[in-house]
Amino acid sequence: MADMQQAYEPGTHPDLPPPRSTVGVVGWLRQNLFSSPFNWAMTFFSIYVVYIIVPPILSWTLIDADWVGKTRDDCSRVGACWVFIGVWFKQLMYGRYPDTELWRINLAYVILGVSLTALLVPRFPWKHWVGVFLLFVFPIIAFYLFVGDAFGLPLVETPLWGGLFLTLVIAIVGIVASLPIGIVLALGRRSSMPVVRAICVCFIELWRGVPLITVLFMSSVMFPLFMPEGVNFDKLVRALVGVMLFSSAYMAEVVRGGLQAIPKGQYEGAQALGLSYWKMMALIIMPQALKLVIPGIVNTFIGLFKDTTLVLIIGLFDFLGMAQLSATNQNWLGFAVEGYVFVAFGFWIFCFSMSRYSQHLEKKLHTGH
Repeated sequence: MADMQQAYEPGTHPDLPPPRSTVGVVGWLRQNLFSSPFNWAMTFFSIYVVYIIVPPILSWTLIDADWVGKTRDDCSRVGACWVFIGVWFKQLMYGRYPDTELWRINLAYVILGVSLTALLVPRFPWKHWVGVFLLFVFPIIAFYLFVGDAFGLPLVETPLWGGLFLTLVIAIVGIVASLPIGIVLALGRRSSMPVVRAICVCFIELWRGVPLITVLFMSSVMFPLFMPEGVNFDKLVRALVGVMLFSSAYMAEVVRGGLQAIPKGQYEGAQALGLSYWKMMALIIMPQALKLVIPGIVNTFIGLFKDTTLVLIIGLFDFLGMAQLSATNQNWLGFAVEGYVFVAFGFWIFCFSMSRYSQHLEKKLHTGH
């Protein structure tokens, strides 16, 4: 009897396991998909929509698709003809870059990939030096590798650049350059000096008030008309400058939103410590502001990456432009859909990767726990 009384005393008996219907796969389904009559209806409706849409897409892209061949005669036209992508793969990736010089682009990709991998490794000891290399040394190496005309490398003119290679060049240059320019513009717009504030406001509102396609058109067609006779800049350089300035205006507003979200006590505390304006911004304010606006910054980067397709209007054949050009070949008419699907999948991979990395940064820099 004493043993039975002890077994039922509070805190002496072991906890019972939760009901099986509330844990595991069954619990997740009950909580997320079948928690109410409305959720029951929406779940079955979603399953029906997936049943209608997904099987035909899988059949066209994978099951009935043609993968091996060299001509359009090797395609049955029942499913997707990925032979088209295989035949034009080099043009889609590198444009009209000479075949004998493709190793230069691939070498730059390897250097960039190894450096980024080193930055992503949590306990890599020389991250700061890798960052300095990527910001200051790698652009110089990439320039001479891509352009040539030095160190025994033959010149490859920018009209021969194209495909995914050109898309990455425009996107990376625009992304890397727009962030520091946007930070300076955001600080200038919040400056107490009227002249500086007015200049930054005019710059931001001017570039935000016109579409990117107009900026590219002006840089390509109108800008050379204002230059002295015999003075001209490469078309790609003009496009890069236009994209960089356009994106920096939007980046400035994103950063300004982060600066306004910082409590006034942070400014007063930094001033009480005797910090100068630039030390206060670099050490106290800006790190907090940039952490708050990581989603907005990455969203701007993703939008810029997708907007690189607009360079087609000025005669630069990027990833999408090269797919369209390949589909106009008289031997491959009617295969534009495969090119668009391939390009869309490529853009999705890069944009999704940037989105996931931004979420990783948010969790890593989160200090609210």
